[in-house]
Amino acid sequence: MHSGQIDSYLRRIGADRPAAPTAQALRDLHLAHLRRVPFENLSLHIGEEIDLTEKALLAKVVDARRGGFCYELNGAFGALLGALGFDVALVQARVYDDAGQPGIPYDHMALRVRTDDGRDWLADVGFGTHSHLPLAFGDRGEQSDPGGVFRLHDTPEGDLRVVKDGRPQYVLETRPRELADFRVGAWYHRTSPASHFTRSLVCSLLTDDGRVTLSGRKLTRTVDGERQVTELASTAQVLAAYERHFGVRLDREPTLGETG
Repeated sequence: MHSGQIDSYLRRIGADRPAAPTAQALRDLHLAHLRRVPFENLSLHIGEEIDLTEKALLAKVVDARRGGFCYELNGAFGALLGALGFDVALVQARVYDDAGQPGIPYDHMALRVRTDDGRDWLADVGFGTHSHLPLAFGDRGEQSDPGGVFRLHDTPEGDLRVVKDGRPQYVLETRPRELADFRVGAWYHRTSPASHFTRSLVCSLLTDDGRVTLSGRKLTRTVDGERQVTELASTAQVLAAYERHFGVRLDREPTLGETG
């Protein structure tokens, strides 16, 4: 990523270029990303391919001002952090379902980021409603965050179980992976009838006072803990909501049943 691309990415998330890869800089960039780049799976439902290359990710997130799901968001964010001097490793995780069972390998991508003080952090801007700030990788106590109370637990297999408010979220391998390794997980979630991404539409963004989410034609705005749900009546209203709340411009309404 060259200097001009870095500047464009930072403008995209409304962040200043940090003077050094510090822990505070990582926190600022992490929160800025969550507030500007939506978690969304719209590509799956408007016939777009998911291309896990740095060039394609930057084109989508920065140039096209879109969001994405974990592979895209954390893949792009990891590239930005690496270009800014952070030591970044891509790590794979298996997400727990409602029954407490872990999903497929490469179910999820997160980032292990080392700052200039030698500390490692779990950064994740691609898991929807998750921590607002990076989690201390080596801390096994409670970590309070605006998004909840988190804990990292060592597993007998040498992995890490990430728990939010007492509920397991995903189990994380610590071994570094390459971006291409996640293509199988992205293909599964893009095509499998068993994937929740093929069975749902979502576009969600953290806001200064809560969160805004558009699921199909249901718009949910949460402000200071209060939820307001609006059912949108037309394609025009849906497309306007995507642009107004998420900065996403589409020429047609995403619908379930079409995959890229």
